[in-house]
Amino acid sequence: MSTQTQHTPFRADVVGSFLRPEELKNARAQLAEGKIDEAELRETEDRLIADLIAKEKAHGIKAITDGEFRRSYWHLDFMWGLNGVEHIELDHGYQFHGEETTKGSVRLSGRISGENHPFVEDFRFVRQFEEDGIVARQTIPAPAQLLAELFRGDNSRNTLDVYPNIAELISDIAAAYRQVIHDLYAAGCRNLQFDDCTWGMFCDTHYWASRQKEGVSIEEEALKYLRVNNLALEGRPADLTVTSHICRGNYHSTYACEGSYDPVAPYVFAQEHVDAFYLEYDDHRSGGFGPLKFIPEGTKVVLGLVTTKAAGLEDKAAIISRIREAEQYVPLDRLYLSPQCGFASCEIGNKLTEEEQWAKVDLVQEIAREVWGES
Repeated sequence: MSTQTQHTPFRADVVGSFLRPEELKNARAQLAEGKIDEAELRETEDRLIADLIAKEKAHGIKAITDGEFRRSYWHLDFMWGLNGVEHIELDHGYQFHGEETTKGSVRLSGRISGENHPFVEDFRFVRQFEEDGIVARQTIPAPAQLLAELFRGDNSRNTLDVYPNIAELISDIAAAYRQVIHDLYAAGCRNLQFDDCTWGMFCDTHYWASRQKEGVSIEEEALKYLRVNNLALEGRPADLTVTSHICRGNYHSTYACEGSYDPVAPYVFAQEHVDAFYLEYDDHRSGGFGPLKFIPEGTKVVLGLVTTKAAGLEDKAAIISRIREAEQYVPLDRLYLSPQCGFASCEIGNKLTEEEQWAKVDLVQEIAREVWGES
């Protein structure tokens, strides 16, 4: 195992999730049917994650992950691992563009805390594959994402029963995250990524038009989400790199929101205490690069210019041209490149093959070498 200190992002990077093998999907189905037990599923997961990490290394990825192979969702499995949070199924999913998601959600069974989170052991498994030049990354949903989920539809009634005072809820969410971060750090984690779709909601004018009926302002909500994220990071170790990935939804190659970063940039870009932002910029839904002017000096930006939602490979010259455009707002030495999101934010995965997935990764590597002379 490598003892050197390396931190994300890398010039050619990825967001973290990969297409699930059919064997893994079948094993999960067998568990649900009672044909195998948790230990047998874990053995299958371990073997397939080891295979995935070998492929990640073969394709030049320097920040390895388990591909989120142990999860059904990019966010909910982590939430279910917190004390005081339980798994429920709603009568509806999220409404994405042209498709409804599966129906999992959360419910509070008591006050939230973060002791003994199962993701810590999951990280230890990945960390054993570190070597010189290769580091393990842990991805988790941002604290703001949990806050948003707890007020999703009818969830708010249960949440307010347990936490009549929202300030106490924010405090407990942040403390739970600090506990998990402490435990991940003790397990050797030095690269942590928050995945955060809450800001994508703020970007969507149609979403906010509907919220206006509730008398809620973007500023009020944005400051609340910013507070819970920053509070969770208070006292973090100096050598722990924390990054934030912001997108507008990624489910079976569909999306939830659209709109530029303009409404959120003065909040999240200017004030969130992270080292880098992984930003969705793969099509017109994300708007232009102007909001990058709010990125503070020293903070890095990973441009998500290659899409995971479609199989076709982007034109290399067009991607390089967009990097040069972004350079008007953030110096090239603080710019990096990745796909705009994971390849399988939920276990259903996006509509492309594994071969097409790796071709996207290879394209990012090739462009990074051409633009920065490194990947």
